[in-house]
Amino acid sequence: MADLLVHIVDDDAPMRDSLCFLLSSEDIAARAYENAGALLARADELEPGCIVTDIRMPEMNGLEMVVELKRRGVALPVIVLTGHGDVSLAVQAMKAGVVDFLEKPFEDSALLGAVRAALQQGEHGLARQKGRADIAQRLAQLTARERDVFDAVASGNSNKEAALKLGISPRTVEIYRANVMTKMHANTLSDLVRMALQLELP
Repeated sequence: MADLLVHIVDDDAPMRDSLCFLLSSEDIAARAYENAGALLARADELEPGCIVTDIRMPEMNGLEMVVELKRRGVALPVIVLTGHGDVSLAVQAMKAGVVDFLEKPFEDSALLGAVRAALQQGEHGLARQKGRADIAQRLAQLTARERDVFDAVASGNSNKEAALKLGISPRTVEIYRANVMTKMHANTLSDLVRMALQLELP
C-alpha cells in the first residue's frame, strides 16, 4: 500500500488538516482538496488509492462528485463522510458506487479501518487493471485469423464448431489455437476463457 494515496475532499479546512494529520500518523500518504472542483481538475492524473469526501459541500456535493468521477471512468474507491441527517444521501451515494460512509463524529479507528479497506480494494483494482492491460497487449499481437479463433474458442466453440463457423478445417483451427495459446501465454483452455472474461469480450 506504500504507493497509494488518500485523496481528501472537504471544504472545511480544520477537518482536512485533522484527517491529513491522522493518516500521516499512521504512515498513510494523503493529499487534500478544498472542494470537488479541485479534485475533478486532476481527475485524469489522480494517483492510485482512494477518495475520502464530505457529502455536504458548496457548488458540488460529494454525491454529485462521485457520479461525475464515474462518468469520467475514475475507478478509485470512495468513502463519504456524512453529517447528522444525511443518511438518505449516503444511501444514494452507496447506490452510485461508494464503498463506505461514516457519520460524523466518527472514531479515528473507524476512519482508519474504512481507509485501509478502501486502499486494499484500490490495490486489487490496480492489479486487475494492469492484468487487463497485459492481456490486451498480447491480444493486439494476434493476426486477424488468430483473433477469430481466440473469439470462437473463448466463446465455448469446439475445434469442429470453430472450423465450421470460420470456414476452415478443424486441423487448421488446431494450428491457430496452438499459436493463440503461445502468444496469449495460456496453458489451458480455461486460461483463454478467463482472459476473455477479464477483457469483458463477448
